[in-house]
Amino acid sequence: MTKVQKLRVFHVLTMLLALLVVAVAGTAKLSASAMAASHPVTRANTHGAGPNTLWPLPRLSSKIQYVVVIIQENRSFDNMFNGFPGANTQNYGYDSQGNLVQLQPVPQEDGHDPAHTHIAFETAYDGGRNDAFDLEGFDSNPTSTPDYQYAYVPSNETADYWTYAGNNALADNFFVSNSGPSYPTHQYFIAGQSDRVAEVPNGFPWGCDSPPSTTTTVLNHRGQEVTGPFPCFDYATVGDLLDAGGISWAYYTPPLNGEGGLWNAYDSINHIRYGADWANIITPETTILGDVQNGTLRQVSYVVPSCGNSDHAICGGNGGPAWVSSIVDAVGNSPYWNSTAVFVVWDEWGGWFDHVAPQQFGDKMGLNFRSPLIAISPYSKIGYVSHVRHESTSIIKFIEHTFHLGSLGTNAERRADDLHDMFNLHQHPHGLASRRSRAAQRLNIQHFIHQRPAPRVLHND
Repeated sequence: MTKVQKLRVFHVLTMLLALLVVAVAGTAKLSASAMAASHPVTRANTHGAGPNTLWPLPRLSSKIQYVVVIIQENRSFDNMFNGFPGANTQNYGYDSQGNLVQLQPVPQEDGHDPAHTHIAFETAYDGGRNDAFDLEGFDSNPTSTPDYQYAYVPSNETADYWTYAGNNALADNFFVSNSGPSYPTHQYFIAGQSDRVAEVPNGFPWGCDSPPSTTTTVLNHRGQEVTGPFPCFDYATVGDLLDAGGISWAYYTPPLNGEGGLWNAYDSINHIRYGADWANIITPETTILGDVQNGTLRQVSYVVPSCGNSDHAICGGNGGPAWVSSIVDAVGNSPYWNSTAVFVVWDEWGGWFDHVAPQQFGDKMGLNFRSPLIAISPYSKIGYVSHVRHESTSIIKFIEHTFHLGSLGTNAERRADDLHDMFNLHQHPHGLASRRSRAAQRLNIQHFIHQRPAPRVLHND
């Protein structure tokens, strides 16, 4: 029996147990403690994270019924939110020669792409000193500007992000679960693992549709990079948990023969790619806007961007904030708002300086440097900056707890918290604060609804 089949059997058994509890109690409504007992979720070993207490599950599910996860690309916390009030940021760092380097403003559209491979992470991390970002090099379009990686995005370019963060909850201690580039980090967002893959595949597209000769690079248990298998795996994902729980879901992505060939994480999952669930992989990614407007949004939605709207340095564009705003504003002006949690997250650091050294675990796979996470919801704490340690798989844990699912059981998922400190389910639900007028919001949404899919952009991650 495969792990996916076991998950489905597990859910059926736990549902039967739940019905038995109802019969014995003589009530049609389970108490929070009974529901928690009938859906066991292993408590994480937090390793310095905040309290990992399970929420009162029936109360949670009555408030949050939709989850939208917007995954952007390649920005560290110090790079994207430098100087944000109440957040732990630093406007200087040290280079490999011990020189103090003042961070400089570099616009998103500048187009130079600092290296962000696993090797680049190890170089910049430098045993926890975070003082060798200048030695990372470049993945694409290099520049001779000294200490280029020591930079921040000017806040006038990220005003949408800062507005959402200031009126909702922002995490300044959110670490990427995997210390590598986009391919493995996207796997951690859906599966809590990458089968030890540490770098991007050497063929395009990335996944089961790769050319037959494609290989991966994996870390052995000594932390050394060695040649790995074809990038088509069969481990369980959050989509399998949602299927077992009867929860609808979708993964919105650019077309596979274009930019979706880079960041379509489910193309690497064999039973999804060649099974019925491939119908949940929806292209183009802008379809989510129409689904919100038409009342057909799934209960859980992941959204990955086109290159120009991704915040990725190599893409040479600054459309990310407007793209994210189109989704957030669409949800915020719809009936979905009152029962939705939207997460905006950046998949990894992109080679940009960050001053906080991430904890390293025995599996050699992570953590990576900090990236930003914004929680946007009528139940998010207003103006709250979370200093609790979170990571990529905290989003999976949030989904598991929200919909009473089982657990994927990976190391990264077990140790993660569930982001509960960023919400107050007892507060009066608040509206969405956007810096755009209603008319400007509508125009922005229509712009992206009618945006044509971009051709493939040649970059490695």
